[in-house]
Amino acid sequence: MKRLKKYGVFVILTLILGGFIAFVEKQSIYKTYQGTEIEIEGVSGLYFVDKQEIETLLAEAFPNLKVGLLLEEVPLNAIEDRLEGHPFIKLADASIGQKGILQLYLEQHQPIARIVRPLAADGYITTEGKIIPISSSYTSRVLILSGDMAEKLLNEGGVMNQMPELMDLIRFISEDEFWNAQITEVEIRERDDIRLYQQVGEQVIELGDAADLEDKFDRIQIFYSEILPRKGWDAYDRVSVKFKEQIVCE
Repeated sequence: MKRLKKYGVFVILTLILGGFIAFVEKQSIYKTYQGTEIEIEGVSGLYFVDKQEIETLLAEAFPNLKVGLLLEEVPLNAIEDRLEGHPFIKLADASIGQKGILQLYLEQHQPIARIVRPLAADGYITTEGKIIPISSSYTSRVLILSGDMAEKLLNEGGVMNQMPELMDLIRFISEDEFWNAQITEVEIRERDDIRLYQQVGEQVIELGDAADLEDKFDRIQIFYSEILPRKGWDAYDRVSVKFKEQIVCE
């Protein structure tokens, strides 16, 4: 009987010891890097970067980031900075989740217009006025910009410092349901020589500069609603609203 009791005590102690060792091992695992989970916020259902690309970038930039690395050695700030250096990534947030998982949340830049160049690569303008390259995998259907001044903006890499009023025009067109559907291209020859091309109608609309947009588009609307019904869609080749209180049709 005593031998049986001793055996029972031995079994219980063995189980307790085994459970303690397993607990310690489990806790030590949670103190080391165990992998990465990546969440990418799409832009209108489009993804200009994918998880495989991010994983490759991390492996090249952080070769020590391997399973078993102490969590305190995972360079969260450096990872965020490196990811935000990617042309399509607007915001990167890195944190350590449960079970030692590195959790990455990525927000993409949102293209609002596309600058086209006949002899070189195109580029996107983001909602913040930043110029980013086009993606080889996905195309965003946005307002088209062309012309010498548009190319200059792309070549010199910025909009807000060179022509901030252009963003007002792009937003005005893009955020209005009718104009977003009707205006397909904006040609920017100079800051004060902006021309609009339409989905319906062959007339070139001379806007002038990007000031007084509401007034100018009100006059374009008058051209649509009052002049075209009387004269017909093919009556004019050019419409100008660049001068105040005037609608010039030729």
